[in-house]
Amino acid sequence: MTRRHLAKRLPEDAPPPEPRADGKPFVILVVGVNGTGKTTSTAKFGLWLKNRGHSVLLAAADTFRAAAVEQLERWCERLGLAIVKGNPNADPSSVCYNAHQKAIATHTRFLLCDTAGRIHTRHNLMEELGKIRRTLAKQDATAPHLTLLVVDATTGTNALQQAREFHKASPLDGLIVTKLDGSGKGGIAVTIQHQLGIAPRFLGTGEEPEAFSIFQKEPFIREIL
Repeated sequence: MTRRHLAKRLPEDAPPPEPRADGKPFVILVVGVNGTGKTTSTAKFGLWLKNRGHSVLLAAADTFRAAAVEQLERWCERLGLAIVKGNPNADPSSVCYNAHQKAIATHTRFLLCDTAGRIHTRHNLMEELGKIRRTLAKQDATAPHLTLLVVDATTGTNALQQAREFHKASPLDGLIVTKLDGSGKGGIAVTIQHQLGIAPRFLGTGEEPEAFSIFQKEPFIREIL
């Protein structure tokens, strides 16, 4: 595919998320299947926001995989980020609710909810995302304000089906494309944007905490080609 075709298929760069004018938390829901780098991406995103001068709180809502909560806790300790977690096997919606409540009370500008990795073919797990959204809306009818699907750049066409099913269960605002430092070039992000209108918003480019950036069309095209 030529540079001109790619440029036509990809959207213009979206502005970074900014704190809300009313002072309420900007709520971000991070979703995806297991193994895409979802929890790591959530932590890196938190650092990215913190480095821009914003207060950040993370909700460890992947309660079915104990290692996920521990993983996010370790990241938060390492990066100096605040975290809310529940008991093992706690209802993920309740963890998000409590975290949202704390974010409101402490005037935290951004709340990132790390949800459990789920196979897009499991109807009950996909339904749970709808419950999390409804729970967040109880304290703020406009929440969540950004829902991002984490996709592995090395996955290929299966990521398109993932995006399609997640979009049905929990309307997506964009993608976090991970593992761009590996064999994947991120072409699947172009396909998802072209077929579903869901644009890449952030990129994971390595193991280090700072290896996370906002999507920019021209550098992305150069990398693909």
